[in-house]
Amino acid sequence: MDTTMIIMIVAMIAIFYFFMIRPESKKKKKLAEMRESLTVGDTITTIGGIFGKVVNIDGDKITFETGEDRVRVQIAKWAVSTVGRATEEPPK
Repeated sequence: MDTTMIIMIVAMIAIFYFFMIRPESKKKKKLAEMRESLTVGDTITTIGGIFGKVVNIDGDKITFETGEDRVRVQIAKWAVSTVGRATEEPPK
C-alpha cells in the first residue's frame, strides 16, 4: 500500500470520529446527567410529549402529576426528554 493511501484512510477515520461519534457520545452523557439531577418539583416533558411536575423519584422510576386533575403517572427515568421547559399549560 502506498503511504498516501494509509494517511487518507486515517484522516477519514479521524473525521468520522470528530463529526459523528464524539458529538453523539457528548449528547448521551449530557442527557444522562440531566436525568440523574432530577428532583421533586421539577417540571418535565416525556418523550411522548406529556407535561408534568415530579412528585416522587424511586430509583429508575419517576412519578409525576399532569395538570389540575392531579393524575399521577409513573414512568422510567429514560423516558424524560426535557426538564424545566414546560409551562403550567401546554402551548396552544
